Amino acid sequence: VAVDSAVAPRPAAPEPSCPEGMLLVDEPAYCTEVKRRCLDDEYNKANKITLCHRFAEEAPRCVGESRRMRFCIDRYEYPNREGARSPVMVDWHDARAICEGEGKRLCFESEWVSACEGPAQLPFPHGHERRKDRCNIDNPWKEPSLKKLYSTEKTIAERELARLDQGVPAGSMPECKSGYGVHDLTGNVDEWVALDHPRGKGGWAGLKGGAWGHVRNACRPVTTSHTSDFTYYFISFRCCADARGAPGEGPTPWRQPELPAPKKTLDTASRGFTPSR
Repeated sequence: VAVDSAVAPRPAAPEPSCPEGMLLVDEPAYCTEVKRRCLDDEYNKANKITLCHRFAEEAPRCVGESRRMRFCIDRYEYPNREGARSPVMVDWHDARAICEGEGKRLCFESEWVSACEGPAQLPFPHGHERRKDRCNIDNPWKEPSLKKLYSTEKTIAERELARLDQGVPAGSMPECKSGYGVHDLTGNVDEWVALDHPRGKGGWAGLKGGAWGHVRNACRPVTTSHTSDFTYYFISFRCCADARGAPGEGPTPWRQPELPAPKKTLDTASRGFTPSR
């Protein structure tokens, strides 16, 4: 009897859900609005905000809409490379154009929050307590010279930006990482996101994570008080992307709203200022 010695071809390996350097977030029950119990708070007079230093170690109470989030997010702040420094002095349109120029997109607010809270739905990426030793936060305030900061003389502006800089290289604080493995979401630089619905001065533009100072630095707070063309010495971004492949079992993932037509392209976007140290 003849024996067929041909070896059956191996099935092709499934395509990864995310591009290289990005992480998959597949959160089955993200809540758009939650209530948490704060055990230790502080009113920050300078910024007119209340900061919570420690939350109760209990699940948050969902008082909003529950939905499934499935997407990809950069492991690090732009340029998404361990040890790199993020460019600052970029506006929302710059960030959006740069992400789209790389085949990605700007993260939506709820995507950013979902990646920050992780599967355990934590108030900070690393737990229930605000920790300066884990994320780059609570550095001393340095008074900026706005005249120098926005000077049209490049050397003057860059000298002031270097003086004000208190950022650290991406991934250099390894415990500042969420349950999904995303680094430096709170602190270091403030990150542009697209809001889930337009509100505030920026319309679709919002800021998440706070920067290296003594500000909000938690997963849920968002700043909507700046216009989309605002630039500052601690504002940067990271990118997201749609996850590849079928989502599998569970609810249908949330569908992002359509943003207005972009105002900038990769060629016209500003690259801002990248600290050298």
